[in-house]
Amino acid sequence: MSEVQVKFKYPRRKIFRAFLHQLSRLAFWLLADVEIIGEENIPEDEPFLVVGNHFSFIDPVCFVKLFSWSLEFVGGAQMPHAPNIVKFIPALWGYYPLYRGTGARDSLRAAEKILSKGGILGIFPEGGNWAEILRPARPGAAYLATRTGARVLPVGLVGLNDIFPLKLGKRAKITFRIGKAFGPLKVNGRGRDRRRQLDELGHEIMRKIAELLPEEKRGSYSDDPAIRAAAKEFEAYPWEDKREGEVVGEVR
Repeated sequence: MSEVQVKFKYPRRKIFRAFLHQLSRLAFWLLADVEIIGEENIPEDEPFLVVGNHFSFIDPVCFVKLFSWSLEFVGGAQMPHAPNIVKFIPALWGYYPLYRGTGARDSLRAAEKILSKGGILGIFPEGGNWAEILRPARPGAAYLATRTGARVLPVGLVGLNDIFPLKLGKRAKITFRIGKAFGPLKVNGRGRDRRRQLDELGHEIMRKIAELLPEEKRGSYSDDPAIRAAAKEFEAYPWEDKREGEVVGEVR
């Protein structure tokens, strides 16, 4: 991998992130009944890319709870569907914003640098949370995995949208299921052939996530033809021909 010229500190914000990590644990303890399955699958002493399904604006907080201060994020620059009270959290944690519908090269280069330094990087391959079923991956996660040689750790997140609105005396049932790390992933060739390979690796990543979710949540990656057919309604990427900020309505 060629050296990436990006200036930043890693690791960073350790004390503040440790506080936010503990705060996330307290919040989940108060609001939900949380089950974590597969913690033994988290790699030790190596860089890795954490990937998960993106059904809720709360999903990044789950990663914060699971992986503490050392985790870095790349994610959408805007959160138009998240409550204002939580929009400040990503900025406090510190993340690399991706302006969807653009190349977002600076953020991707920073992400490469993090992994080259042995860091942990979180990304949601679908590129947004506009549906509560799996949709096809964007090329970003596969691109980073192939560029850096980092292994990929899939995580299935279930039940986050049941937390809100809050219900007196009732806690949502949430499951974090951590799969086995896989990779490294490789591509060869150029141009369209390389993009085709990245797309297929993106599908491979999503299939690994699908294994960690209930069948009805697997969407485009379900074994059930009826579920796959119903999922086609949500497969189109809202920023395919637009830039961040130009998509309005129910898209998150």
